[in-house]
Amino acid sequence: MTQLKVGLIGGGGIASAHIKGYHEHAAKIRITAVADAVEQTAKARGEELGATAYTDYLQMLEAEELDAVDICLPHHLHRDAIVAAAQAGKHILCEKPLCLSADEAADVRKAVTENNVTLMCAHNQLFMPAVAKAKELLEAGTIGTVYEVRTTDSFYNNFDPANMGWRASAKTSGGGELIDTGYHPTYLMLHLAGGLPVEATAMLSTHRLKFMEGEDSAQVLIRFDNGVVGQLVTSWAYQPAPGTERFSVVGELGSLRSDGESLTTQLRTGETETVDLGSVDTFVAEIGHFADSLLGKTRPLHTEEEGIAVLGILLAAYEGARAKTIAPIG
Repeated sequence: MTQLKVGLIGGGGIASAHIKGYHEHAAKIRITAVADAVEQTAKARGEELGATAYTDYLQMLEAEELDAVDICLPHHLHRDAIVAAAQAGKHILCEKPLCLSADEAADVRKAVTENNVTLMCAHNQLFMPAVAKAKELLEAGTIGTVYEVRTTDSFYNNFDPANMGWRASAKTSGGGELIDTGYHPTYLMLHLAGGLPVEATAMLSTHRLKFMEGEDSAQVLIRFDNGVVGQLVTSWAYQPAPGTERFSVVGELGSLRSDGESLTTQLRTGETETVDLGSVDTFVAEIGHFADSLLGKTRPLHTEEEGIAVLGILLAAYEGARAKTIAPIG
């Protein structure tokens, strides 16, 4: 089997979750080079992975024979790294968010298209077994026409000014909690809604983490072109109330709901079924899917197209909150 060679761009915290995936799928994909602007981090990751270390990813792209890159940088650095990798002819796995503005999204789409490379968005929660099963049931028409999707991703975050780093600044994070952790329930909603988003609005709050520039919590409403209305709740300020679903979908024939591990189908006829699907390491599954997509020359679950759609939702939500209106997407 061909073993894909990957250059890791950014060796910080989230890279550890990705690295586990490369270890698990070492027969088909491995990290052979790593770049981080902090020399100590680059050297440590290089030693950990048996990879060549660089402090400049542009130098890495020029010097190394790579099939792909894995971008694990702070949000505001994603666009430049994607464009550079695409222009170097490398396939791309990029952590969320894809980028931070409509102009950056246009640059990403142009670079990926013109250089004929594959970009996969690192939307790891799509690999939860309950999500995959829900998508299968929705596509099979189990609950008929979908009316509503709800998603939740909230937790008590112990950030403080000493450990929050670049996330404390709206300039480098792109906003606040919504464009960070809130990105997960947004792409999950897009996946389950089955349409393209057309308008959104939000109410943003800072309940507890008052030292950060952006919001620590958000409630968002989204309308899709197929008539589905989505609502999501996301927060770093608090745990959701007991019994709050991770996601739910309501349609003409019934509903689906999940706590993240089990999936309950309840039809209007009275038929109810709950299946315990368990959990997997979604980052490991994500890396395996990336490798399989490149080796099989198949489309990843989410590419730049879905990444740009998710960004469109978030930007419209921020604009809706700012203007106190419902903002169009696109």
